[in-house]
Amino acid sequence: MATTFWIGTRKGLFQLSRSTSGQWNIDSSHFLGVQVPMLVSGPAGLFAALQHGHFGSKVQRSNDGGASWTEIGVPTYPPKPDDVPDVIDPMRNKAIPWSLELIWSMEMTSAGKLWCGTLPGGLFSSDDQGDSWDLNWPLWNLPNRSHWFGGGYDVPGIHSVCIDPRDEQQIKVGISCGGVWASDDGGASWQCRADGMRAEYVPPERAFDPDIQDPHRVVQCVGAPDHHWVQHHNGIFKSTDNCQHWEELKCETPSSFGFVVTVHPQDPHTAWFVPAIADSDRFPKDGQFVVTRTRDGGQTFDVLTSGLPQADAYHLVYRHALEVDMTGEVLAMGSTTGGLWISEDAGDSWQLVTQDLPPIFVIRNGTN
Repeated sequence: MATTFWIGTRKGLFQLSRSTSGQWNIDSSHFLGVQVPMLVSGPAGLFAALQHGHFGSKVQRSNDGGASWTEIGVPTYPPKPDDVPDVIDPMRNKAIPWSLELIWSMEMTSAGKLWCGTLPGGLFSSDDQGDSWDLNWPLWNLPNRSHWFGGGYDVPGIHSVCIDPRDEQQIKVGISCGGVWASDDGGASWQCRADGMRAEYVPPERAFDPDIQDPHRVVQCVGAPDHHWVQHHNGIFKSTDNCQHWEELKCETPSSFGFVVTVHPQDPHTAWFVPAIADSDRFPKDGQFVVTRTRDGGQTFDVLTSGLPQADAYHLVYRHALEVDMTGEVLAMGSTTGGLWISEDAGDSWQLVTQDLPPIFVIRNGTN
């Protein structure tokens, strides 16, 4: 059972651990004052992406569980060749830059290979523990990239990377706004896998265009890897056939809008969401902060409230700020207002760890 979570915030990285007595505590802090928008822990170590106001993106690696850190390589876009035309964001009519704006996702294979999704929509990989990074040219050179556009950010971005545990050559990426893309050959070629997704923010004749879908978060069930869940800009979707097709699910109470989804590591029919009001308001309906959970593949949803504030609560949970451990019982959740909650019964009840952290961007399982 995981007893450690890493919490990336607007002003530093924090370690949350459970003591032998069962008490959850913030045990350590790192990079105080610096944004930590993304991190990942695995066989190659612990990696934290930093976003400095003046110095841009940096990456730090720890091989001793956070006791010490080493600055390593940063995914870097090469200069744009003079003879390559600009790719223009069709919504904002601006050129997509060839420069790193944000590290938005990081994942690691069981062999220690790193994958990194970025704004402005480039995917990078590293085979040497992050000392160097390679841009995935087949994805970056896709003609379809001219259809992608920014959602909450001004440029497209890769926020989700799913690596199939059966075959690490199978990779899925979620792009806002660019749909879901899959590679069966380790990134050498890509196919759009957003069939069945629907977008409400475009003219009706383009609603099912796979290239312009806005999946807010894509997750894969480790124990049943053909099953994926998506919290989309305008609904909840699931796929049971390895992203070949998507089914839209209805969760009217209180809302099917949100940013985050996490799936049980062994039971593909169980997933958790944090609903909000769409579209510009983006806070819990009626000021009641809840988590929704399905245990039957989206046929029904439980509204989980125990231990969560039910009046004057205006928390939002970013797309990476809800994490479940490998038992499927322990969840950690952080909000944009600095609240941090733990559930040890699959979401039936929650306990507040602290309400005084900086805004929380990401929570990841740690190692002991």
